[in-house]
Amino acid sequence: MPRFTVHIRDEWLAVPCRDTSNTIQWLGQEALKRYVKNKPDNGGIKAVKDTRFVVRRCQGLGLLDADDTIEDVLEDNDFVELAIEGDTMSPDFIPCEPGVSHLYPLTYFISMDGNSLSSTDLVNLGRGLYKIKVMINKLYLLSCLACVVYGITTGFGKFARTVIPVSKLKELQENLVRSHSAGVGNPLSPERTRMLLALRINVLAKGHSGISLETLHAMIQAFNASCLSFVPEKGTVGASGDLAPLSHLALGLMGEGKMWSPKSGWADAKYVLEAHGLKPITLKPKEGLALINGTQMITSLGAEAVERAQAIARQADIIAALTLEVLKGTTKAFDSDIHSLRPHPGQIEVAQRFRSLLDSDHHPSQIAESHRFCDRVQDAYTMRCCPQVHGVANDTIKFVLNIINTEINSATDNPMVFAERGETISGGNFHGEYPAKALDFLAIAVHELASISERRIERLCNPSLSELPAFLVNEGGLNSGFMIAHCTAASLVSENKVLCHPSSVDSLSTSAATEDHVSMGGWAARKALRVIEHVEQVLAIELLTACQGIEFLRPLRTTTPLEKVYELVRSVVKPWFKDRFMSPDIEAVQRLLLDQKVWNVAKPYIDKYQTEYIPESRPISPTAFSLDPPASPRKRVRHE
Repeated sequence: MPRFTVHIRDEWLAVPCRDTSNTIQWLGQEALKRYVKNKPDNGGIKAVKDTRFVVRRCQGLGLLDADDTIEDVLEDNDFVELAIEGDTMSPDFIPCEPGVSHLYPLTYFISMDGNSLSSTDLVNLGRGLYKIKVMINKLYLLSCLACVVYGITTGFGKFARTVIPVSKLKELQENLVRSHSAGVGNPLSPERTRMLLALRINVLAKGHSGISLETLHAMIQAFNASCLSFVPEKGTVGASGDLAPLSHLALGLMGEGKMWSPKSGWADAKYVLEAHGLKPITLKPKEGLALINGTQMITSLGAEAVERAQAIARQADIIAALTLEVLKGTTKAFDSDIHSLRPHPGQIEVAQRFRSLLDSDHHPSQIAESHRFCDRVQDAYTMRCCPQVHGVANDTIKFVLNIINTEINSATDNPMVFAERGETISGGNFHGEYPAKALDFLAIAVHELASISERRIERLCNPSLSELPAFLVNEGGLNSGFMIAHCTAASLVSENKVLCHPSSVDSLSTSAATEDHVSMGGWAARKALRVIEHVEQVLAIELLTACQGIEFLRPLRTTTPLEKVYELVRSVVKPWFKDRFMSPDIEAVQRLLLDQKVWNVAKPYIDKYQTEYIPESRPISPTAFSLDPPASPRKRVRHE
């Protein structure tokens, strides 16, 4: 029989429906009858039939017409909210955030073994591209109930010496999860909660956490159904693990607190699980601790941060190359011989990208040809030093990526179960210092991409530096052009300067001085993501600005790959002929960067250049200073 879950004030009610040709008005009245029946004072409702109300879907908050039939507008097990006229929105009703519920159909699987998950995999799991299956070679269960073992037969933290009777061990684990669910702030988005749950599953699959196969399978089923707990973003100090957020994650799996699914939106966890045919997990000894002790909050957000950092860093090279073209800069500073003398990998890589995108025999540029014989010797640092500034960001990203991928596949809870040795050992793998320090470093390095970009935006908008119209618009004065877009970039860079202060240099003693040094890694991860978002927005403004500069250089054309980038931008944003609402343009170009479309357009040209054109190193030979022309052509450079 079809059934619907209706939220009225502070209660969720299951309403069976034998005849789905009944109307939404009937469903609302049936729900009200059940609500009134449970209230001594009838909930203040005098007569159900005279009560006026509106009904809306929990998912998306779409209003339902009272005269529509149930079969036309609802599906079995749908969740709806009933709001009685005169009431405010129920205080425990959490609307679904716009833009976070677009999960893809789940048709593919990622196998987890606790050893081979990557940050890319984790982000894709968060986006809903995959379901999970687990390859379990070993799953060490507990056989130590007669021993005194921290967190299993004892209390936690300051209560580590308090021995708990065997009859109370289940209650011990449940109390642990409930009491530690003390986070505050907005919930993580469904995508980020999926990452958090997936990563916890991967850690448990390593087999050293002392969790049952039954509980692990229940977690996998919840993930595959996208039943996602309410996890507040604030409350972790990053040691002993991310206790508060992971406790909220476990609380929903226990059928307590709130949960989200694409089917229900936000609702009570027990009803969300029930609607998907799932049962709440029942905790066995050690399982509460196994679920909440570890660095998965820091690491899952860190995985998203480093993946987005990698994407924006390589697109920053393309955007800067386009700006250099518009400002009629020289390619001379990117000569491979210069960078072989200071062979940092990131610097060499960035210089190579610039050479593959800018004027050469491989990709001639009419814009570059127009100023070939000008008297300028060298460019400002914001153009000339891109390999050095962008390069260290690339090297930092690779360093952080290595730490995050190691952390993803690490057992970070406590105590650890070693069945071969017959021991359960307390240690410190839960301490978040590794990812915390790495993510502070990431924020500092990636911020420079925005810092130098903002200075290039200034050069593009300032007619004394660009030889272009002020703020890149005709009829200046009547039109302000990119004047305030540059101000926006400057404000974001200034915010980043504060956000780049490392959180991991701080520590506050917690748990009555038992946990007397902590990493503050949760804030390191959250602010790294905010810094990266600002970097994406600043570079979106630079890309818009550089494309606008191209308009004033027409009919001259730049190189083929940079023209492709220009065409991509113009597919979503038209040229700026007169002032208009600018924020949508910035958002549209930021979306291109988030989807890595700028990189995807330019990458084939970069790859082809690197494999077919100029070798990266040219050793000096005895004939290097010969006056004879070289046997094969070399790329042309400007201002020589």
